[in-house]
Amino acid sequence: MNIAKRAFCRTFQTVFHLALPFLPYREPKILGGVDEVPGVLKEKGIESVLLVTDAGLRGAGITLPLEQLLAENGIACAVYDGTRANPTSDNVEQARELYIKNDCKALIAFGGGSSMDCAKAVGARIAYPKKPLGRLKGTLRVLRRIPLLIAVPTTAGTGSETTLAAVITDSAAKHKYTMNDFTLIPRYAVLDPTVTYTLPPHLTATTGMDALTHAVEAYIGRSTSRETRAKALEATSLIFGNIEKAYADGRDREARANMLRAAYLAGIAFSKSYVGYIHAVAHSLGGQYNTPHGLANSVLMPIVLEAYGRAAYKKLHRLGVAAGVAAGTDSHAEGAAKFIAAIRGMNARMGIPSKLGGIIKEDIPTMAKHADREANPLYPVPVLMNAKELEKFYYAVSEDLS
Repeated sequence: MNIAKRAFCRTFQTVFHLALPFLPYREPKILGGVDEVPGVLKEKGIESVLLVTDAGLRGAGITLPLEQLLAENGIACAVYDGTRANPTSDNVEQARELYIKNDCKALIAFGGGSSMDCAKAVGARIAYPKKPLGRLKGTLRVLRRIPLLIAVPTTAGTGSETTLAAVITDSAAKHKYTMNDFTLIPRYAVLDPTVTYTLPPHLTATTGMDALTHAVEAYIGRSTSRETRAKALEATSLIFGNIEKAYADGRDREARANMLRAAYLAGIAFSKSYVGYIHAVAHSLGGQYNTPHGLANSVLMPIVLEAYGRAAYKKLHRLGVAAGVAAGTDSHAEGAAKFIAAIRGMNARMGIPSKLGGIIKEDIPTMAKHADREANPLYPVPVLMNAKELEKFYYAVSEDLS
Protein backbone atom coordinates (compact mmCIF):
# COMPACT_ATOMS: atom_id res chain seq x y z
CA MET A 1 0.00 0.00 0.00
CA ASN A 2 1.39 3.41 -0.94
CA ILE A 3 2.24 5.99 1.71
CA ALA A 4 -0.65 8.36 0.93
CA LYS A 5 -3.31 5.66 1.14
CA ARG A 6 -1.71 4.24 4.28
CA ALA A 7 -1.79 7.66 5.92
CA PHE A 8 -5.41 8.19 4.94
CA CYS A 9 -6.47 4.78 6.32
CA ARG A 10 -4.73 5.27 9.65
CA THR A 11 -6.09 8.82 10.02
CA PHE A 12 -9.61 7.64 9.23
CA GLN A 13 -9.30 4.81 11.77
CA THR A 14 -7.91 7.13 14.45
CA VAL A 15 -10.84 9.50 14.06
CA PHE A 16 -13.31 6.63 14.45
CA HIS A 17 -11.42 5.32 17.46
CA LEU A 18 -11.48 8.71 19.18
CA ALA A 19 -15.19 9.04 18.42
CA LEU A 20 -15.99 5.59 19.87
CA PRO A 21 -17.09 6.79 23.35
CA PHE A 22 -19.49 9.28 21.79
CA LEU A 23 -21.20 7.01 19.26
CA PRO A 24 -24.73 5.74 20.02
CA TYR A 25 -23.93 2.06 20.47
CA ARG A 26 -26.47 0.07 22.44
CA GLU A 27 -26.85 -3.54 23.42
CA PRO A 28 -30.06 -5.46 22.74
CA LYS A 29 -32.13 -6.56 25.69
CA ILE A 30 -31.62 -10.28 26.27
CA LEU A 31 -34.58 -12.66 26.41
CA GLY A 32 -33.98 -16.16 27.75
CA GLY A 33 -36.45 -18.04 25.53
CA VAL A 34 -38.82 -17.71 22.59
CA ASP A 35 -41.74 -17.91 25.03
CA GLU A 36 -40.94 -14.33 26.07
CA VAL A 37 -41.43 -12.90 22.57
CA PRO A 38 -45.26 -12.62 22.53
CA GLY A 39 -45.18 -10.65 25.77
CA VAL A 40 -42.80 -8.11 24.31
CA LEU A 41 -44.95 -7.66 21.21
CA LYS A 42 -48.16 -7.29 23.22
CA GLU A 43 -46.48 -4.76 25.48
CA LYS A 44 -45.57 -2.74 22.37
CA GLY A 45 -49.10 -3.05 20.97
CA ILE A 46 -47.89 -4.97 17.89
CA GLU A 47 -50.49 -7.27 16.32
CA SER A 48 -48.74 -8.34 13.10
CA VAL A 49 -45.12 -9.39 12.48
CA LEU A 50 -42.95 -10.73 9.69
CA LEU A 51 -40.87 -13.75 10.62
CA VAL A 52 -37.71 -13.88 8.49
CA THR A 53 -36.09 -17.31 8.38
CA ASP A 54 -34.94 -19.97 5.91
CA ALA A 55 -36.66 -22.99 4.40
CA GLY A 56 -34.47 -25.51 6.21
CA LEU A 57 -35.32 -24.24 9.68
CA ARG A 58 -39.00 -23.91 8.94
CA GLY A 59 -39.16 -27.27 7.20
CA ALA A 60 -37.58 -28.90 10.24
CA GLY A 61 -40.28 -27.40 12.46
CA ILE A 62 -37.85 -25.28 14.48
CA THR A 63 -39.85 -22.08 14.02
CA LEU A 64 -43.18 -23.82 14.76
CA PRO A 65 -43.21 -23.30 18.57
CA LEU A 66 -42.79 -19.55 18.10
CA GLU A 67 -45.40 -19.43 15.34
CA GLN A 68 -47.85 -21.27 17.62
CA LEU A 69 -47.10 -18.97 20.55
CA LEU A 70 -47.78 -15.93 18.40
CA ALA A 71 -51.08 -17.38 17.14
CA GLU A 72 -52.16 -18.26 20.70
CA ASN A 73 -51.54 -14.65 21.69
CA GLY A 74 -53.51 -13.20 18.79
CA ILE A 75 -50.47 -11.94 16.89
CA ALA A 76 -50.60 -12.44 13.12
CA CYS A 77 -47.38 -13.82 11.68
CA ALA A 78 -46.40 -13.71 8.02
CA VAL A 79 -43.39 -15.87 7.22
CA TYR A 80 -40.63 -15.28 4.70
CA ASP A 81 -38.51 -18.44 4.51
CA GLY A 82 -36.63 -17.77 1.28
CA THR A 83 -33.45 -16.43 2.88
CA ARG A 84 -30.32 -17.82 1.26
CA ALA A 85 -27.09 -18.73 3.07
CA ASN A 86 -25.67 -15.44 1.81
CA PRO A 87 -28.80 -13.25 1.69
CA THR A 88 -29.32 -11.38 -1.55
CA SER A 89 -30.87 -8.08 -2.47
CA ASP A 90 -33.64 -10.13 -4.13
CA ASN A 91 -34.35 -11.86 -0.80
CA VAL A 92 -34.68 -8.48 0.87
CA GLU A 93 -37.12 -7.15 -1.69
CA GLN A 94 -39.27 -10.30 -1.57
CA ALA A 95 -39.47 -10.12 2.23
CA ARG A 96 -40.22 -6.40 2.15
CA GLU A 97 -43.16 -6.98 -0.19
CA LEU A 98 -44.55 -9.60 2.22
CA TYR A 99 -44.11 -7.19 5.15
CA ILE A 100 -46.10 -4.49 3.36
CA LYS A 101 -48.76 -6.87 2.03
CA ASN A 102 -49.52 -8.14 5.55
CA ASP A 103 -49.37 -4.72 7.21
CA CYS A 104 -46.64 -5.91 9.58
CA LYS A 105 -45.34 -3.66 12.33
CA ALA A 106 -42.29 -5.59 13.53
CA LEU A 107 -39.65 -8.07 12.38
CA ILE A 108 -38.49 -11.31 13.95
CA ALA A 109 -35.25 -12.73 12.55
CA PHE A 110 -35.07 -16.46 13.30
CA GLY A 111 -31.94 -18.30 12.21
CA GLY A 112 -28.28 -17.63 11.61
CA GLY A 113 -26.63 -14.45 10.50
CA SER A 114 -28.22 -14.67 7.06
CA SER A 115 -31.76 -14.37 8.41
CA MET A 116 -30.74 -11.54 10.71
CA ASP A 117 -28.91 -9.67 7.96
CA CYS A 118 -31.92 -10.08 5.67
CA ALA A 119 -34.30 -8.79 8.36
CA LYS A 120 -32.07 -5.80 9.08
CA ALA A 121 -31.99 -4.90 5.40
CA VAL A 122 -35.78 -5.27 5.20
CA GLY A 123 -36.03 -2.86 8.12
CA ALA A 124 -33.79 -0.40 6.30
CA ARG A 125 -35.97 -0.59 3.18
CA ILE A 126 -39.10 -0.04 5.27
CA ALA A 127 -37.48 3.03 6.78
CA TYR A 128 -36.42 4.25 3.32
CA PRO A 129 -39.15 3.05 0.92
CA LYS A 130 -37.91 5.20 -1.97
CA LYS A 131 -34.23 4.24 -1.78
CA PRO A 132 -32.92 1.07 -3.43
CA LEU A 133 -30.87 -1.13 -1.14
CA GLY A 134 -27.62 -0.33 -2.94
CA ARG A 135 -27.91 3.30 -1.86
CA LEU A 136 -28.09 2.27 1.79
CA LYS A 137 -24.82 0.34 1.82
CA GLY A 138 -21.80 1.62 3.64
CA THR A 139 -21.55 3.36 7.00
CA LEU A 140 -24.19 5.60 8.60
CA ARG A 141 -26.60 5.55 5.66
CA VAL A 142 -29.60 4.17 7.59
CA LEU A 143 -30.23 6.99 10.01
CA ARG A 144 -33.98 6.49 10.41
CA ARG A 145 -35.24 4.09 13.05
CA ILE A 146 -36.25 0.73 11.57
CA PRO A 147 -39.27 -1.30 12.81
CA LEU A 148 -38.88 -3.23 16.05
CA LEU A 149 -36.46 -6.10 15.38
CA ILE A 150 -36.22 -9.20 17.57
CA ALA A 151 -33.36 -11.60 16.77
CA VAL A 152 -33.51 -15.30 17.60
CA PRO A 153 -30.10 -16.83 16.76
CA THR A 154 -30.08 -20.54 16.00
CA THR A 155 -26.32 -20.56 15.56
CA ALA A 156 -23.68 -19.41 18.00
CA GLY A 157 -21.49 -17.63 15.54
CA THR A 158 -22.40 -14.51 13.65
CA GLY A 159 -23.25 -12.30 16.62
CA SER A 160 -25.66 -10.50 14.30
CA GLU A 161 -28.14 -10.31 17.16
CA THR A 162 -25.88 -7.64 18.69
CA THR A 163 -24.38 -5.86 15.71
CA LEU A 164 -25.00 -2.77 13.65
CA ALA A 165 -23.95 -4.60 10.47
CA ALA A 166 -25.81 -6.42 7.72
CA VAL A 167 -24.05 -8.16 4.85
CA ILE A 168 -25.98 -8.48 1.60
CA THR A 169 -25.06 -9.99 -1.76
CA ASP A 170 -25.95 -7.90 -4.79
CA SER A 171 -27.99 -10.32 -6.89
CA ALA A 172 -26.88 -8.82 -10.18
CA ALA A 173 -23.22 -7.97 -9.52
CA LYS A 174 -22.53 -11.05 -7.37
CA HIS A 175 -20.54 -9.28 -4.71
CA LYS A 176 -21.19 -8.63 -1.03
CA TYR A 177 -21.49 -5.27 0.61
CA THR A 178 -22.06 -4.20 4.18
CA MET A 179 -24.55 -1.86 5.78
CA ASN A 180 -23.42 -0.40 9.09
CA ASP A 181 -25.66 1.76 11.21
CA PHE A 182 -26.70 1.93 14.85
CA THR A 183 -30.38 1.73 13.91
CA LEU A 184 -29.79 -1.83 12.63
CA ILE A 185 -28.93 -3.21 16.07
CA PRO A 186 -31.82 -5.47 17.14
CA ARG A 187 -33.84 -4.26 20.11
CA TYR A 188 -34.06 -7.76 21.60
CA ALA A 189 -31.88 -10.87 21.35
CA VAL A 190 -33.33 -14.26 22.33
CA LEU A 191 -30.46 -16.43 23.63
CA ASP A 192 -32.28 -19.75 23.84
CA PRO A 193 -29.93 -22.77 23.67
CA THR A 194 -32.79 -25.13 22.84
CA VAL A 195 -33.22 -23.65 19.34
CA THR A 196 -29.58 -24.51 18.59
CA TYR A 197 -29.88 -28.21 19.48
CA THR A 198 -30.59 -29.35 15.93
CA LEU A 199 -27.73 -27.42 14.35
CA PRO A 200 -25.63 -30.02 12.50
CA PRO A 201 -22.07 -30.61 13.74
CA HIS A 202 -20.38 -29.05 10.71
CA LEU A 203 -22.43 -25.86 11.10
CA THR A 204 -21.81 -25.85 14.84
CA ALA A 205 -18.12 -25.91 13.98
CA THR A 206 -18.01 -23.25 11.26
CA THR A 207 -20.41 -20.82 12.94
CA GLY A 208 -18.50 -21.20 16.19
CA MET A 209 -15.25 -20.43 14.40
CA ASP A 210 -17.00 -17.42 12.87
CA ALA A 211 -17.58 -16.16 16.42
CA LEU A 212 -13.92 -16.78 17.21
CA THR A 213 -12.94 -14.76 14.14
CA HIS A 214 -15.03 -11.86 15.44
CA ALA A 215 -13.34 -11.99 18.83
CA VAL A 216 -9.85 -12.31 17.37
CA GLU A 217 -10.16 -9.59 14.76
CA ALA A 218 -11.78 -7.21 17.24
CA TYR A 219 -8.97 -7.85 19.72
CA ILE A 220 -5.95 -7.56 17.42
CA GLY A 221 -7.12 -4.41 15.66
CA ARG A 222 -6.01 -0.89 16.48
CA SER A 223 -9.41 0.45 17.57
CA THR A 224 -10.05 -1.42 20.79
CA SER A 225 -11.26 -0.27 24.19
CA ARG A 226 -11.05 -1.82 27.63
CA GLU A 227 -14.62 -3.10 27.16
CA THR A 228 -14.09 -4.67 23.73
CA ARG A 229 -10.81 -6.27 24.76
CA ALA A 230 -12.43 -7.83 27.82
CA LYS A 231 -15.39 -9.14 25.82
CA ALA A 232 -13.14 -10.53 23.09
CA LEU A 233 -10.97 -12.36 25.63
CA GLU A 234 -13.99 -13.80 27.43
CA ALA A 235 -15.52 -14.91 24.12
CA THR A 236 -12.26 -16.58 23.11
CA SER A 237 -12.07 -18.44 26.42
CA LEU A 238 -15.68 -19.61 26.12
CA ILE A 239 -15.25 -20.80 22.54
CA PHE A 240 -12.12 -22.81 23.23
CA GLY A 241 -13.82 -24.34 26.27
CA ASN A 242 -17.11 -25.23 24.60
CA ILE A 243 -17.09 -25.43 20.80
CA GLU A 244 -15.85 -29.00 20.59
CA LYS A 245 -18.30 -30.09 23.30
CA ALA A 246 -21.18 -28.59 21.31
CA TYR A 247 -19.78 -30.17 18.14
CA ALA A 248 -19.65 -33.63 19.77
CA ASP A 249 -23.02 -33.36 21.53
CA GLY A 250 -25.49 -30.91 20.07
CA ARG A 251 -27.82 -31.25 23.06
CA ASP A 252 -25.21 -30.23 25.63
CA ARG A 253 -27.22 -27.34 27.05
CA GLU A 254 -24.33 -25.78 28.97
CA ALA A 255 -22.00 -25.85 25.96
CA ARG A 256 -24.72 -24.45 23.69
CA ALA A 257 -25.54 -21.67 26.17
CA ASN A 258 -21.87 -20.79 26.56
CA MET A 259 -21.43 -20.63 22.80
CA LEU A 260 -24.43 -18.30 22.48
CA ARG A 261 -22.90 -16.13 25.18
CA ALA A 262 -19.55 -16.14 23.36
CA ALA A 263 -21.12 -15.16 20.05
CA TYR A 264 -23.01 -12.36 21.78
CA LEU A 265 -19.85 -11.00 23.44
CA ALA A 266 -17.83 -11.27 20.24
CA GLY A 267 -20.61 -9.51 18.36
CA ILE A 268 -20.47 -6.54 20.71
CA ALA A 269 -16.68 -6.47 20.51
CA PHE A 270 -16.47 -6.35 16.74
CA SER A 271 -19.39 -3.93 16.42
CA LYS A 272 -17.29 -1.38 18.28
CA SER A 273 -13.77 -2.40 17.26
CA TYR A 274 -14.46 -3.79 13.77
CA VAL A 275 -13.04 -6.83 12.02
CA GLY A 276 -10.25 -7.18 9.46
CA TYR A 277 -9.00 -8.81 6.30
CA ILE A 278 -10.26 -12.28 7.26
CA HIS A 279 -13.79 -10.98 6.96
CA ALA A 280 -13.17 -8.83 3.91
CA VAL A 281 -11.73 -11.74 1.92
CA ALA A 282 -14.41 -14.13 3.22
CA HIS A 283 -17.16 -11.75 2.13
CA SER A 284 -15.75 -11.57 -1.38
CA LEU A 285 -15.62 -15.37 -1.60
CA GLY A 286 -19.22 -15.54 -0.41
CA GLY A 287 -20.33 -12.98 -2.96
CA GLN A 288 -18.55 -14.68 -5.86
CA TYR A 289 -19.08 -18.36 -5.05
CA ASN A 290 -21.68 -18.38 -2.27
CA THR A 291 -19.02 -19.83 0.05
CA PRO A 292 -20.56 -20.13 3.54
CA HIS A 293 -19.21 -17.27 5.62
CA GLY A 294 -18.24 -19.32 8.66
CA LEU A 295 -16.38 -21.83 6.51
CA ALA A 296 -14.45 -19.12 4.69
CA ASN A 297 -13.50 -17.44 7.97
CA SER A 298 -12.41 -20.75 9.50
CA VAL A 299 -10.07 -21.55 6.63
CA LEU A 300 -8.72 -18.02 6.25
CA MET A 301 -8.14 -17.25 9.93
CA PRO A 302 -4.79 -18.98 10.57
CA ILE A 303 -3.44 -17.90 7.17
CA VAL A 304 -4.24 -14.20 7.62
CA LEU A 305 -3.09 -14.15 11.24
CA GLU A 306 0.28 -15.55 10.21
CA ALA A 307 0.55 -12.92 7.47
CA TYR A 308 0.24 -10.10 10.02
CA GLY A 309 3.50 -11.31 11.51
CA ARG A 310 5.22 -9.44 14.31
CA ALA A 311 2.58 -6.69 14.36
CA ALA A 312 0.06 -9.13 15.88
CA TYR A 313 2.29 -11.32 18.06
CA LYS A 314 1.60 -9.61 21.39
CA LYS A 315 -2.17 -9.62 21.10
CA LEU A 316 -2.32 -13.12 19.64
CA HIS A 317 -0.23 -14.29 22.59
CA ARG A 318 -2.76 -12.76 25.01
CA LEU A 319 -5.58 -14.49 23.16
CA GLY A 320 -3.63 -17.75 23.42
CA VAL A 321 -3.38 -17.35 27.18
CA ALA A 322 -7.13 -16.64 27.41
CA ALA A 323 -7.78 -19.73 25.30
CA GLY A 324 -5.62 -21.86 27.57
CA VAL A 325 -3.24 -22.90 24.80
CA ALA A 326 -0.30 -20.60 25.60
CA ALA A 327 1.50 -19.65 28.79
CA GLY A 328 2.12 -16.15 30.04
CA THR A 329 5.82 -17.00 30.22
CA ASP A 330 5.97 -17.72 26.47
CA SER A 331 7.52 -15.09 24.24
CA HIS A 332 4.96 -13.18 22.18
CA ALA A 333 6.11 -14.99 19.05
CA GLU A 334 5.79 -18.38 20.76
CA GLY A 335 2.38 -17.56 22.20
CA ALA A 336 1.10 -16.32 18.84
CA ALA A 337 2.36 -19.45 17.12
CA LYS A 338 0.69 -21.68 19.71
CA PHE A 339 -2.61 -19.83 19.31
CA ILE A 340 -2.57 -20.11 15.52
CA ALA A 341 -1.63 -23.79 15.76
CA ALA A 342 -4.52 -24.35 18.19
CA ILE A 343 -6.93 -22.81 15.68
CA ARG A 344 -5.67 -25.16 13.00
CA GLY A 345 -5.99 -28.07 15.41
CA MET A 346 -9.61 -27.25 16.25
CA ASN A 347 -10.45 -26.90 12.58
CA ALA A 348 -8.96 -30.30 11.85
CA ARG A 349 -10.67 -32.05 14.77
CA MET A 350 -14.03 -30.69 13.66
CA GLY A 351 -13.59 -31.66 10.03
CA ILE A 352 -13.08 -28.14 8.68
CA PRO A 353 -10.83 -28.26 5.59
CA SER A 354 -7.62 -26.27 5.31
CA LYS A 355 -8.34 -25.32 1.69
CA LEU A 356 -11.34 -24.28 -0.43
CA GLY A 357 -12.18 -25.64 -3.86
CA GLY A 358 -13.58 -23.83 -6.86
CA ILE A 359 -11.57 -20.59 -6.75
CA ILE A 360 -10.93 -19.40 -10.31
CA LYS A 361 -7.69 -17.54 -10.93
CA GLU A 362 -9.29 -14.97 -13.22
CA ASP A 363 -11.77 -13.99 -10.45
CA ILE A 364 -9.09 -13.18 -7.89
CA PRO A 365 -8.27 -9.58 -8.90
CA THR A 366 -11.94 -8.61 -8.81
CA MET A 367 -12.54 -10.29 -5.46
CA ALA A 368 -9.43 -8.65 -4.02
CA LYS A 369 -10.69 -5.24 -5.15
CA HIS A 370 -14.01 -5.88 -3.39
CA ALA A 371 -12.13 -6.89 -0.22
CA ASP A 372 -9.94 -3.79 -0.46
CA ARG A 373 -12.95 -1.50 -0.81
CA GLU A 374 -14.69 -3.13 2.15
CA ALA A 375 -11.72 -3.10 4.49
CA ASN A 376 -9.87 0.09 3.65
CA PRO A 377 -9.99 2.56 5.28
CA LEU A 378 -12.52 1.29 7.86
CA TYR A 379 -10.94 -1.83 9.35
CA PRO A 380 -8.09 -1.01 11.80
CA VAL A 381 -5.99 -4.05 10.92
CA PRO A 382 -2.51 -4.64 12.38
CA VAL A 383 -0.93 -4.42 8.91
CA LEU A 384 -2.46 -2.53 6.00
CA MET A 385 -2.66 -4.24 2.60
CA ASN A 386 -3.97 -3.12 -0.78
CA ALA A 387 -5.89 -5.19 -3.30
CA LYS A 388 -2.76 -6.57 -4.94
CA GLU A 389 -1.38 -7.67 -1.58
CA LEU A 390 -4.71 -9.27 -0.63
CA GLU A 391 -4.62 -11.50 -3.72
CA LYS A 392 -2.16 -13.83 -1.97
CA PHE A 393 -4.86 -15.01 0.43
CA TYR A 394 -7.05 -16.40 -2.35
CA TYR A 395 -4.13 -18.44 -3.65
CA ALA A 396 -3.25 -19.55 -0.12
CA VAL A 397 -6.72 -20.96 0.59
CA SER A 398 -7.29 -22.49 -2.83
CA GLU A 399 -6.79 -26.24 -3.10
CA ASP A 400 -6.34 -25.83 -6.85
CA LEU A 401 -4.10 -22.75 -7.17
CA SER A 402 -1.75 -22.67 -4.17
